[in-house]
Amino acid sequence: MDHRDLRRRFETLTTAHLADACIRAQIPVRCAPAPVRAVVPGDRLAGAVRPARHAGSVDVFLEAFESAAPGDVLVVDNGARLDESCVGDLVVLEAKAAGLGGIVIWGLHRDTADIRAIGLPVFSMGAIPTGPQRLDPRAEDALGSATVGDWAVTGQDVVLGDDDGVLFIPSTRTEELFALAETIRDTERRQAERIAAGTSLREQVRFEAFLDQRRRTPSLSFRDHLRAVGGEIEV
Repeated sequence: MDHRDLRRRFETLTTAHLADACIRAQIPVRCAPAPVRAVVPGDRLAGAVRPARHAGSVDVFLEAFESAAPGDVLVVDNGARLDESCVGDLVVLEAKAAGLGGIVIWGLHRDTADIRAIGLPVFSMGAIPTGPQRLDPRAEDALGSATVGDWAVTGQDVVLGDDDGVLFIPSTRTEELFALAETIRDTERRQAERIAAGTSLREQVRFEAFLDQRRRTPSLSFRDHLRAVGGEIEV
């Protein structure tokens, strides 16, 4: 799936749909920690990961842009540092000029007003006025992978972001996961429409029958019940 198809398919989905699809496909749900949020609420991004591990100097980002493909998303690993920013307006402007689809930062940004004006989606843990406070030795594979929370991501991953946060999925499973997410989305829409029309969610999923069965079989899970009755809710 190229970056245009990726963005087009994601327009009608959410990261929540795709996280549920990961559960359905028994793929680890790799979410960025909750503090990683869009600088501009409502911004969305979808693209191949272009990783970069920051060591105090902007050159690692410029080098990443040299080899980036259109629509790639720069994923910056600054170790969740809260004492410095690692991305400012010039990096964001350069990323936009290079054709990237956005930036995700495991750390902080600055120049918030300018970033909002530039219009490229940026997700970070927050803002602080100061730039880098140090210049550490750069890792040899600084452009090979980035860590975000508990997860290491590479160019073999796709990153998706919206108001719920940031999710990473393997590029080799993208088509499968998007198809599952679209099925989940459509089912949830039908369920919402039926609730609005007067049929409660409990009625739709036969919740009373589940309670009766669980009294007889305490090990029965709600997920097992949903599979049996054809429900598609992920809980």
